[in-house]
Amino acid sequence: MVIRIGVLGAARIAPPAIIRPARAIDGVQVTAIAARDRTRADAFAQKQGVPRVFDSYQELIDDPDIDAIYNPLPNGLHGYWTLKAIDAGKHVLCEKPFAANMNEATAVTERIEAQDKIVMEAFHYRYHPVMKRVEEILANGELGEIQTVSTSLCIPLPMHNDIRYHEYLAGGAAMDIGCYATNLWRVLSQSEPTVTSATAKTIRPNVDRAMHATLISPLGATGTLDASLLSSKLFKLSGKASGSLGSLSLFNPLGPQFYHRLKITTKRSSRIERFDRVPTYNYQLEAFRDAITIGTPFPTTPRDSINTMRIIDAMYMAAGMTPRQPTLVDED
Repeated sequence: MVIRIGVLGAARIAPPAIIRPARAIDGVQVTAIAARDRTRADAFAQKQGVPRVFDSYQELIDDPDIDAIYNPLPNGLHGYWTLKAIDAGKHVLCEKPFAANMNEATAVTERIEAQDKIVMEAFHYRYHPVMKRVEEILANGELGEIQTVSTSLCIPLPMHNDIRYHEYLAGGAAMDIGCYATNLWRVLSQSEPTVTSATAKTIRPNVDRAMHATLISPLGATGTLDASLLSSKLFKLSGKASGSLGSLSLFNPLGPQFYHRLKITTKRSSRIERFDRVPTYNYQLEAFRDAITIGTPFPTTPRDSINTMRIIDAMYMAAGMTPRQPTLVDED
């Protein structure tokens, strides 16, 4: 079986996230693309070797020769077009964050769970061996009881008109790089934490360019979360969990194929573990394929996304801002 994938939009993330991985992995093919601008879609298809171009997202979704949809549209459109794809009988790989807020994530998840289709949130880093090893270390008790957790994911995005800075598209630092920091905090704490405080730096009203939050887990682990799209430090991509018996620090979980460092320190020893340079996106696409073809379980389910969005909504409210809302779609 070959899974034929259609791409919604000529997004910059599509080549590294889906097109190049599909060339390297058996059983999947990117066969079509649709974009609002047909000229842009044609140029993208020609450059990336995509054989078919559609005039609209809906036309692509409705095509019977497409089995699955990759949804890299702006955040505020994720829920709407994921549901359209599900209603048309397609599987979906949806870019993070899965929805604009927790309420939308919940509503979309309930619709999905009534269908017999695979929908995966594209937290690609979760599928790389380095993160699987992190989860193994946390689960085997080597670090003891986790007491403090910190995640810090900061990148430079000085383009002020980028879609990630538009409220009507559900943009903001907490939604973009911050959803990774939130998801990683949940993994490292092995819990569903509560936000105790948050402060934001804004680029325009109600649009954050940076978010700082403090969190606490149900078992009492505390710590901080930092996310920034306009960081004074060019790249800060790290996570740390400290327990009663030791600590774990991780550098660059999002792009371990470029460089990464996993250090484990206990009372007896300190060691560094390294892993292969295969892109995270390759592992994610393999997991998506296997979930569809043989029913292999996967961690980034729609149900899991509700918990990530709950924390993001809470950070916005604690910072005196309002949670993001879905983008209004003109269906005429």
